[in-house]
Amino acid sequence: MSTELDQEELELAELEMECHRPQAGEEQLGVFGTFPVQPTRLDAKDSFFFHCHKGVSCWNKCCHGADITLTPYDILRLARHFAVPASEILAQYTVPALFEKTDLPVAKLKMGGEDGKGACAFVAENGCTIYDARPATCRYYPLGMASVKMKEAETKEDFYFLVKEPHCEGHTQAKGQTVAEFRHEQGIDAGESHYRGWIDILMKMASWNTMGGPGGKKPTPQTQKMFFMATTDVNAFRQFVFGSSFLQKYELPDEVVTAIKTDDEALLEVGYAWLKAVLFNEPTLLLKQEVLQDAIAKMHREYASQDSGT
Repeated sequence: MSTELDQEELELAELEMECHRPQAGEEQLGVFGTFPVQPTRLDAKDSFFFHCHKGVSCWNKCCHGADITLTPYDILRLARHFAVPASEILAQYTVPALFEKTDLPVAKLKMGGEDGKGACAFVAENGCTIYDARPATCRYYPLGMASVKMKEAETKEDFYFLVKEPHCEGHTQAKGQTVAEFRHEQGIDAGESHYRGWIDILMKMASWNTMGGPGGKKPTPQTQKMFFMATTDVNAFRQFVFGSSFLQKYELPDEVVTAIKTDDEALLEVGYAWLKAVLFNEPTLLLKQEVLQDAIAKMHREYASQDSGT
């Protein structure tokens, strides 16, 4: 059964909403508090009415001036759709940006026009020309999703909410469905697991920047560069993993090393684990014992040198 969202849940939902909301022109501008979120918490079995089709008067309007942050899997899916490297997708169809409250770089889908309020490169009169490869933002709309972990909880909890924009006629249509049915129809379930780790990183960084956290600090330019590479360009990250001392430093099972030579989804997971270890000191990817011992010895030598005044 649907329930009312309290203020804490609305605030915790903010970052996830930023990943999954289109912004059509000036109607969409502003902070989360002014965005037309319906304050009702939805679970997978809850129902809502919505149907976007060519017969609605707002057809294609949400494909103009949209603010769409591409997930790592969105980029991978687009690269496969066009049979080109991810770097080509980034160069031709995206613009770099810092994700709000995180100081971490992401790729946003480029919109037409000098002001960025023009049409998406993939929209035509009949609709989306890359429908099977469309980004997660487009698949989710008009749902927002929050993944929240309260202080006393051991695991995260997902819930959903509706976004109702003044121009959108889809909400007036008679087609009813549950959240679970909508997610299945839009192909959300098939891809969500491949960018969950990325969402976790963004949410944790935003939380640390806003409320503070153990060891929370702004990422350096080098860290930003590595984050962007690992989450947008699997080919570049693969070259880094196999062409640097990465595998000599980190403990990776042989079967994982074999898998990431060709499995892009597996490589994304390794990237998320590595970034969580680097950014938050989480035990997601462990340094090899000899590397750790060398690092500790080096630290002790530096402290000894400082104490001796040399």
